[in-house]
Amino acid sequence: MTGHALLQPALYLLVLLLLAWPLGGYMARVFRDGPMARPPGPAWLQALEQKLYRLAGVRPEEDMAWPRYALALLAFNLLGMLAVFGLQLGQAWLPLNPEGLPGVTLDSAFNTAVSFATNTNWQGYGGETTLSHLTQMLGLTVQNFLSAASGMAVLAALMRGFTRRDSAGVGNFWVDMTRAVLYVLLPLSLVLSLALVSQGVVQNFAPHAVATLVQPSDAATQQTLAAGPAASQVAIKQLGTNGGGFFNVNAAHPLENPTPLSNFLEMLSILLIPAALCFTFGHLVGDLRQGGALLAAMTAVFVVALAACLGAEQAGNPLFERLGLATQASDLQAGGNMEGKETRFGVVDSALWATATSAASNGSVNAMHDSFTPLGGLVPMALIQLGEVIFGGVGSGLYGMVVFALVAVFIAGLMIGRTPEYLGKKIEAFEMQMAALVILIPPLAVLAGAALAVALEAGRAGLLNPGAHGFSEVLYALSSAGNNNGSAFAGLSANTPFYNLLLGVAMLLGRYGVMIPVLAIAGALAAKKRVPPSAGTLPTHTPLFVCLLIGTVLLVGALTFVPALALGPVVEHLQMLAAR
Repeated sequence: MTGHALLQPALYLLVLLLLAWPLGGYMARVFRDGPMARPPGPAWLQALEQKLYRLAGVRPEEDMAWPRYALALLAFNLLGMLAVFGLQLGQAWLPLNPEGLPGVTLDSAFNTAVSFATNTNWQGYGGETTLSHLTQMLGLTVQNFLSAASGMAVLAALMRGFTRRDSAGVGNFWVDMTRAVLYVLLPLSLVLSLALVSQGVVQNFAPHAVATLVQPSDAATQQTLAAGPAASQVAIKQLGTNGGGFFNVNAAHPLENPTPLSNFLEMLSILLIPAALCFTFGHLVGDLRQGGALLAAMTAVFVVALAACLGAEQAGNPLFERLGLATQASDLQAGGNMEGKETRFGVVDSALWATATSAASNGSVNAMHDSFTPLGGLVPMALIQLGEVIFGGVGSGLYGMVVFALVAVFIAGLMIGRTPEYLGKKIEAFEMQMAALVILIPPLAVLAGAALAVALEAGRAGLLNPGAHGFSEVLYALSSAGNNNGSAFAGLSANTPFYNLLLGVAMLLGRYGVMIPVLAIAGALAAKKRVPPSAGTLPTHTPLFVCLLIGTVLLVGALTFVPALALGPVVEHLQMLAAR
């Protein structure tokens, strides 16, 4: 492995952790509990917050029990879903549509509305050729903020479950969601948008430009260059772990990700808030070591996954070596597996991005995952299938990892015959039942959906590649939808009524089938008394617990998918080695 292959990921992780530390402390002040808790920020921003509450008829001091908190979450997300659905259907008659794009079909509009409300941002269409500027901004970009804020709100409620005692409530959804947008997502997005514009990311309301080709061909003499408000959407899609893209090819597009610096900033923003929330968790529960343990588990799995993906992509295809073609990675631009990758990024940045975007529930890409080697493509797929808890989505990744922590302490408690405890709260039957739902619902959506897709003719009709790789494409699509990631093995024709409906249902199950049990856990923990630690209490901040937590994630989260992975990427790798 070359020095560049080691330096770039090391620099990335170093900068990520250095920025996550202060941001985590800042967000702890945003979400801190108590009647006198006021978020940081200038007076005018706090005044704006209060005006928004009055305008919406919200009483910010009102404490919600978890069922009411969940109902507010579902109602708000449903309204956002309907708004995006309506914008797509009626965009032909709405302003800011300089290309005169028609309305979107019903099944595609349903899929996209569900996708952006659930923080999945799966796209079965080309953004620049399907959606108007108004739909991209008022529909998709707004939902990028609100879906990310919804995940952060659920995490805030769960953190209060650990810090409160004998409480019937877990906070106020409207306050948590508003503060996530006003004090975290908007300021960071503004800074990142300006940085991206400085690198050449397009931001305007102009119609598409037409350029004359320097070397025209018999087929074409001109090329259409898409334009529009891209930088603002790119910023929040990365920071909110939304994914998707203004352009069809996402961050591989030169107008969305033109330079190595823009590439680094976008990769950094994907994991920044999920990493920082671990420090927020430590601050709010009163023990930074607890958040550090969760972050250490995430980082350890991430580093191993990155090494596996990078090694597979730098090794390339052994068939090329037999044909006498260069496959060594000494030449960073031409070495290794460069199929489907941008030469301005090369193998290292492409593998790093693929690992980061699938570790988070982001899903944006700067290279074609479908063109990765079998084992290189297995890594992002497996990271998604772990439940999007290795950093994961904004809010959703950490509350998923906390659920795995509950399972880990439960397993440890069974070993020693003691009622398990986590952060001073006893973990009993109800919490474990809810944790089981969190862990089982996404795999059910993925595996049942994949089985349905390969069993029915409507599902098989979308396959453009036969055999193991075609199955991998189906499995990746359902994994991405069921775990709210949004990336794809793009060899599957998924913009059909069958896949739009199937993937839409998987997204709904993967998002709200997890959020509701997590809120139920938060409510149950908030109502409990705090148990002082004793000699029999399992320390949950030690290297031993970090290892136990990693083992739980791998054994409970990953083994479910081993048979399916064996039928897809593993078989394809063996076929490649056998020159078939």
